[in-house]
Amino acid sequence: MKEQTEKTPLLYSRAEITTYFLKLGTWGFGGPVALASYMHRDLVERKNWLTEEEYKEGLALAQLAPGPMASQLAIYIGFVHYGLLGATLAGLAFVLPSFIMVVLLGMAYQLYGGLAWMQAVFYGVGASVIGIITISAYKLTIKSISRPEPALMKAKWLLWIFYISGAVITVITEKEEVLFFLGCGLLYMLIKAPPKWIKKPSVLPAGILISTGFWSYEGKTLQEIGWFFAKAGAFVFGSGLAIVPFLHGGVVKEFGWLSEAQFVDSVAVAMITPGPVVITVAFIGYLVAGFPGACVAALATFLPCYLFTVALAPSFKKIAKNNSIKIFVEGITAAVIGALVGAVIVIATRSIKDFPTALIAIASMLALIYIKKLSEPYVIGIAAILGLLIKFTYL
Repeated sequence: MKEQTEKTPLLYSRAEITTYFLKLGTWGFGGPVALASYMHRDLVERKNWLTEEEYKEGLALAQLAPGPMASQLAIYIGFVHYGLLGATLAGLAFVLPSFIMVVLLGMAYQLYGGLAWMQAVFYGVGASVIGIITISAYKLTIKSISRPEPALMKAKWLLWIFYISGAVITVITEKEEVLFFLGCGLLYMLIKAPPKWIKKPSVLPAGILISTGFWSYEGKTLQEIGWFFAKAGAFVFGSGLAIVPFLHGGVVKEFGWLSEAQFVDSVAVAMITPGPVVITVAFIGYLVAGFPGACVAALATFLPCYLFTVALAPSFKKIAKNNSIKIFVEGITAAVIGALVGAVIVIATRSIKDFPTALIAIASMLALIYIKKLSEPYVIGIAAILGLLIKFTYL
């Protein structure tokens, strides 16, 4: 954390940085990459509240540590000049608006999810989400591994093996294999940049409320929600969408809390609301166990990334230079993104029900590729209208 003196007074107060993240959490659409770019534009370029170096340190930490990238970056920025209290306020302000929105949407979904018009909306939205996630998976692939070109793939051959293996395993098992991810990270680290303690062994390092089910929950279910989402927050690296295969494996396959259609709808809700995409966990938690479930799911998911960030922030300049840690995360990320591709395939086989939904999914991908200024919420909104028209006109 940068020491402040009388010669370098702070340009903003705790209240101002908290208000900024409250606004960003309210209107910040576009996913983690867009949210990170908004923070750079506003806080570094326009307001000069942070230096370029401080921002890059936060971005590096957000990419290296597990958890949702945009939320970690917000927490780190709050920490830079105001320590633990600043990190806490920034993190809460960033997440709270979208949490409230998804809980309200969860209430509406519980009330109206069985109605024909609501089913028609999600008929189109569910197909559109598949197209959006496919594009996101491709962007994550070329950013974190390489473009699918022979020369580049040859240079990154081991990462491509992790990536393809992650996709295949996810398609076959239809769930996340956390130990596989950790194994990829360790193997890549041992091959590319073995740490000094392995070369010279010594001591190993320590490593409407009632009708919407607002208060409907069971104690055992809340415990299961807490443990499951805590694992999601602690073991998923990179983009918020990287958490999708992990959630799918647990929520749909392992526990059977949601159906395939409900899970796709949950991802759609996260895409049409501002703030971090990972806030979909609150919507899932609400459908499973009402408002208490939403609170437990959100807290369990975001708490690990908060703890990682505030624990590593004071000494991160030194940690960030450790090549072994960078390589470890690179290996995990390749496997996780491969799992995301596998999850897209699994979910698509259930969401693409007929020719119209296939067209909507393909149109969504083409729109995001060729219309540069078109963002995901607009695509989903158009898909919702198409779903209504198709259901009530042709089907």
